[in-house]
Amino acid sequence: MRNMIIASTSSIHGTEYLSYLLPTLLEAFHKNDIQQLLFLPYARPGGISHMEYTEKVSTAFQKTPITVKGIHEFENPQKAIENAEAIFTGGGNTFVLVKMLHDLDLMSLLRKKIYAGTYYIGTSAGSNICGLNMRNTNDMPIVIPSSFKTTGAVAYNINAHYLDPDPNSTHMGETREQRIKEFHCYNDLAVVGLREGSYIRVQGNEEILCGTTTARVFTKDKDAIEVNPGYDFSTLFKAH
Repeated sequence: MRNMIIASTSSIHGTEYLSYLLPTLLEAFHKNDIQQLLFLPYARPGGISHMEYTEKVSTAFQKTPITVKGIHEFENPQKAIENAEAIFTGGGNTFVLVKMLHDLDLMSLLRKKIYAGTYYIGTSAGSNICGLNMRNTNDMPIVIPSSFKTTGAVAYNINAHYLDPDPNSTHMGETREQRIKEFHCYNDLAVVGLREGSYIRVQGNEEILCGTTTARVFTKDKDAIEVNPGYDFSTLFKAH
């Protein structure tokens, strides 16, 4: 039974790191008697070290009963995942994250843990790896993973930090929607655009949109649709 938070971002503008997710996380941790959180800092936002990133997460939990340990602190990262009570994969560069997970042979193990019911939290890049592949990331390919395949914890791809076109912008580059349309020229997989402040709460067979904003759903050869909080993405293929 899957038990997950798939969030667009770790922080809403003007708030402290993880603060908007913390009440939900602490409630779930208490309910599931979770005391230690395994953090995967591999995405390294801005190039920060694994240690610096883990310290940032630890600070967010310092006033709670939860102990945070980075996976880099363990001699054997596979055993660290196997023994984890809960797992958090932070944001940053999805290419760097996916390369590390494949290089260390952790991607399939992470999938097994998720489907076995281990509580999983992903933000940004950590949410991108919940889809079937990472082809809808917004990140630069600064490294080359051995595969774009990710956990397949949900049956669609995630586009985190989804941005709507700004009619007043003078930017001449493609919009997110145009990029996803390009993706659908070659792929049939549905894509969920998660805006800031929204997340998907996965419990068993339910995949419910939560938070303060709508999400945008893209499917090949069909018009994109807006879905409101409370929408169950597990019905995506049946409905569209």
